[in-house]
Amino acid sequence: MASSDTAGVKPMSIQGRMARERERLLGMTDEERAWRKQWVKDQELSPNEPRHVPEYIQARLNPIRKFYRYPLDTLFKPLEPVLGEYRAGFARYLTGKFLIAAFGLYAGFYYFKYHSNDWTSRNGWRVIKNRRAVNLGDPEYPKVSERSLPSDYASRGFKQSPI
Repeated sequence: MASSDTAGVKPMSIQGRMARERERLLGMTDEERAWRKQWVKDQELSPNEPRHVPEYIQARLNPIRKFYRYPLDTLFKPLEPVLGEYRAGFARYLTGKFLIAAFGLYAGFYYFKYHSNDWTSRNGWRVIKNRRAVNLGDPEYPKVSERSLPSDYASRGFKQSPI
């Protein structure tokens, strides 16, 4: 059984039938009108909401998360008065994602460059380059394969080796 926000009970609206504008236009009793007025008033936030409690946020972060967030937090904390809390947080978010993407691209490039699957090892990904398709009517049409000897197939770079 999947978890549920309502613990298996179907959620219901506290607005009742007054949630729909058509129901309100059909007519409301004085009691329903007073109840609706109070409900709309209750939806307004007080001047001190939403509350920002730094201790609550710090209590939610475990030590590992605090450690890896520390560099960007210290970098963007002085920018909050200049940019504002939302923009500084958004810039911090984008900077973090950009750094992760750049690291991933660099790691992928490094892996493919220095860990190729050749005749010296069986490790790494084997990258096979396909031949270009040459169709009837192309200037190079009867293109013969560069592989003419049996040793050209599956050499995995052995023939180009300086050894």
